[in-house]
Amino acid sequence: MRRLIALCLVSLVLSGCAAPTGAPTAADGDWQFPDDPPSDRIGWENGYWHNESIDVDQSDGLSDAELEAYVARSMARVEHLRDREFKESVPVEVISREAYRQQSADSSQRDDSFEAWNNQVWEALFITGEQQNVQSELGSTFGAAVAGFYSPSDDEIKIVTDSPDRPVIDNATLHHELVHAMQDQYHNLASNTYRAESQDGDLAVSGVVEGEANYIEYLYLEKCGGEWECVETPRSGGGGGGGNLNLGIYLVIFQPYSDGPVFVHDLYQEGGWDAVEERFENPPVSSEQVIHRTGEEPVPIEYTDRARNGWSLFDEGLDGSDTVGEASLYAMFWYQDREGTEGFEGFDWREVGQTEGEYDQLNYDSTATAGWANDRVFPYAKGEGDDAEYGYVWELEWDTERDATQFRETYLAMLRANGATEQGENVYVVPEGAFADAFRVTQDGTRITVVNAPTVDDLGDVRPTSAQADGSGASDASGDDGGDSATAGDGDDSTDAQSPGFGLFAGLVALVVSLAVAAGVGRRD
Repeated sequence: MRRLIALCLVSLVLSGCAAPTGAPTAADGDWQFPDDPPSDRIGWENGYWHNESIDVDQSDGLSDAELEAYVARSMARVEHLRDREFKESVPVEVISREAYRQQSADSSQRDDSFEAWNNQVWEALFITGEQQNVQSELGSTFGAAVAGFYSPSDDEIKIVTDSPDRPVIDNATLHHELVHAMQDQYHNLASNTYRAESQDGDLAVSGVVEGEANYIEYLYLEKCGGEWECVETPRSGGGGGGGNLNLGIYLVIFQPYSDGPVFVHDLYQEGGWDAVEERFENPPVSSEQVIHRTGEEPVPIEYTDRARNGWSLFDEGLDGSDTVGEASLYAMFWYQDREGTEGFEGFDWREVGQTEGEYDQLNYDSTATAGWANDRVFPYAKGEGDDAEYGYVWELEWDTERDATQFRETYLAMLRANGATEQGENVYVVPEGAFADAFRVTQDGTRITVVNAPTVDDLGDVRPTSAQADGSGASDASGDDGGDSATAGDGDDSTDAQSPGFGLFAGLVALVVSLAVAAGVGRRD
């Protein structure tokens, strides 16, 4: 039951970070390497030491012999940097981009119910509109830049290229995916430890899985051009293959690769690789924990379904709900502020580039989204097929009333930037565009409740107010949402959820996407 990335767990390689060349070769400096060891050891693989020069030229593509040497030395380098031995060799297969796209299309097929449910989750985030299919948007975003991936089911790295007969492998991509192969050999990435029941859970566990891979990738790049000779990657090689990039989806996906290396670096500084291993055994449970490097646990949210007149919850997700988390909330405001013809008060998309620390690539911290304590999105439907209508109830819990108020004010500013007008107390209508709908936005202490439906009248059927539920009132233009508190819940159908472990990913994909794109190149006028 996956929703965030139905294809895979992504590993992002930043454009422009290909390993530099120009370090001395064995011939230049007459380097002497020790003989092959009598048995396998850390820093030596399949006949190659980690600091040994190899005769590999990718300008005309890799031959089988060059690929063998390239992979063997790269494995030795990952061992040296991670201070751990590979248990077995890692095969590398080259596949055409056409074959990859077909495999991706086949693996991402979901039933209509799941797609409709997932569409509502991403529509709630104001990242994909009513006429968009998020599975297609995810496919296009990956298709814009996939360079390769590690497949736990096949125990091998697959390189995706437009020229399978003359493959080129980016340095960073290869080393990143080899880290995933090593992780799989020690931890079994397909195990339940690395599966979550929510979008935010996916990002959380990816924070340590991708964080370690990106961290070691950065350590590798630091040695290239100096201590180590590195294989040059031609500028035309190792990149993606066209497609349309949805920047909102991309920013969500990128969060573990931005904040994860910082998270892992801090762990390593505090307790070495043992501390990283302990976190692998007990992965983070929310993107908040990775963004802020905190152990704060999500607050449980109970929910009782009160929909009427044909509206019903989906049989998807965790009791019909998904948790999007702090990283996705940040991406929502960033995407809307950046893509809109005018920005909105309370958020500045340019702050995404204001980072601290050598391993931090983007900033996912803002006053509008900090203080997140938990959230659950409950998509609803009425009718079937082309006649179906959709809505959702979104419960968001915050650490303090001030945190909740800051989010609510920014959220309302975003609605107004989309043309919303107030139709009564706490009720707003966006009359046209990709997010044309009615919204009821209420606050009760630290709880924000957003109800979405096609019309104002429908709001009262998706989520009746207290007055409507007891028959004492009929108007939807009411601030009394009757939303559940953090400990409320008075029926047998109430549910209790905390943000859990990881995600159902089919493989580990390497994307070569420019960081500048995510940070704002091609910005709005």
